[in-house]
Amino acid sequence: MKRQLPKRRDLAPLLTFKKPTLSPRERRLASALTIEDLRRIAKRRTPKPAFDYTDGAADGEVSLARAREAFADVQFNPAILRDVSHVDTSRDVLGAPSALPFGIAPTGFTRMMQAEGEIAGATAAGAAGIPFSLSTMGTTSIEDVAAANPDGRNWFQLYMWKDRDRSMALVDRAAKAGYDTLLVTVDVPVAGARLRDVRNGMTIPPTLTPRTVANAIPRPAWWINFLTTEPLAFASLDSWSGTVADLLDTMFDPTVTYEDLAWIRDQWPGKVSVKGVQTVADARRLADAGVDAIVLSNHGGRQLDRAPIPFHLLPQVVKEVGSDLEVHLDTGIMSGQDIVAAVAHGAHFTLIGRAYLYGLMAGGRPGVDRAIEILRGQVERTMRLLGVSTLDELEPGHVTQLARLGPRPL
Repeated sequence: MKRQLPKRRDLAPLLTFKKPTLSPRERRLASALTIEDLRRIAKRRTPKPAFDYTDGAADGEVSLARAREAFADVQFNPAILRDVSHVDTSRDVLGAPSALPFGIAPTGFTRMMQAEGEIAGATAAGAAGIPFSLSTMGTTSIEDVAAANPDGRNWFQLYMWKDRDRSMALVDRAAKAGYDTLLVTVDVPVAGARLRDVRNGMTIPPTLTPRTVANAIPRPAWWINFLTTEPLAFASLDSWSGTVADLLDTMFDPTVTYEDLAWIRDQWPGKVSVKGVQTVADARRLADAGVDAIVLSNHGGRQLDRAPIPFHLLPQVVKEVGSDLEVHLDTGIMSGQDIVAAVAHGAHFTLIGRAYLYGLMAGGRPGVDRAIEILRGQVERTMRLLGVSTLDELEPGHVTQLARLGPRPL
C-alpha cells in the first residue's frame, strides 16, 4: 500500500475542531442528554437536604419507584412508512394552547433548591409556550411570578388550609394577578412521612450543623447564591422556623370534603383542576361535580406510599370520564417517551415536577430551558419513530404495558 504525507488542504474537510465553551454552566448543561444526566449534575451542585427534598418520596419510596417502573415497562408499537416530516406537539389545554403536551407542576420551597427558583421556571415555561404552576408552598409571591411571566399561562395550586379565609385570600390574589387555572390538591389531609427530610433536619431556613457545613464545602455556588439574594418570600406565608414536615402538618386540613371543593369552585372565575385523584370512583364524582380537569397523581410518591400507579390507572379513568373532562397525569415522568406513552394511553396533558427541578438545580434558568429542550426533543423523536405527526394520532395501540406488577386473584 502506497503511503504519503497528508496535505493540509486535504485534511481540512475531514477534521473540524470544536470551539471551546468558556462558560462552565454551558459546558455542563450541554453535556446533559437526558433528565437523569441533569439529576446527576444537580446532585453534585446542591446540598443534600435541598436535593433530597426534591429527589425523595414518602416512607420506603415505593410509590415513586413503581411509577417509574410503569413507564420503563412500556413497549412502543411503531407504524412504518408514514410521513412524519412535520410533527405538531401542540394541544389545547383547559381552553388555551400549550406548545407541548406537558407543563411545569407546582413545587414547594423551590428557591431552596436554587436561588432563581420559580422565576426561572415561569420564564422558561413562558418562553416554551407551556403552563407554569405556582405552589401554595412556593417561595416567590403570586404577583412576582405573574410579573415575570406576563404573557404566559400561570396556574395557581391551592392547598386548603385550616384557615379558610387565608386560603381564599390566596385564591383572590391569583385571580387578580391573571392566573387562568386553579389546581386544587386533594391528597394532603396530613403530610406524608418524608423520611429523608426528617433525617436531614430539613428546615426553613436551613439548619447549619457540622454535617451540613461539611456537605456544603464542595458546593460554594449554592451557598453564595442563597446568601446573596433576597431572603425566601413565600407565596402564602411570611416565615417559618420549624421543619418542613411540621409546617405542612400545621397547614393541611384533614376536614376538607367535596362540599369544600364546590365552595371553592363557585368563587374561582377560571378553570378548576383537581390534583391527587387516585381512584375511578373519585374521578367519576369529580366529573359529575363539574370540574374542568383532574390530575391523576400520587403526589410524586410523597404522600401515601404504595399508592396506585397513575399510569396504570389512566386507561380506566379515561374510559370512565374522558369525554366529560380533561384527564391529566403526573408522577414518575423522566423522559419524553414517558410523556408520549401517557398521551397514547389517554392522558390529555402531563405535568413535570422533579424533571424541571433537576434542570433548575443543575443550572438555574438555562437548566430549566435545557430540561424542556431535552423533553421536547424526545417527544418529537418518539412521535416520528411511532409514525405519528400529531398528538391526536397517538392511541392505545401504540403502547403495550408489559406486566411486572398486577393484583393477584383473591
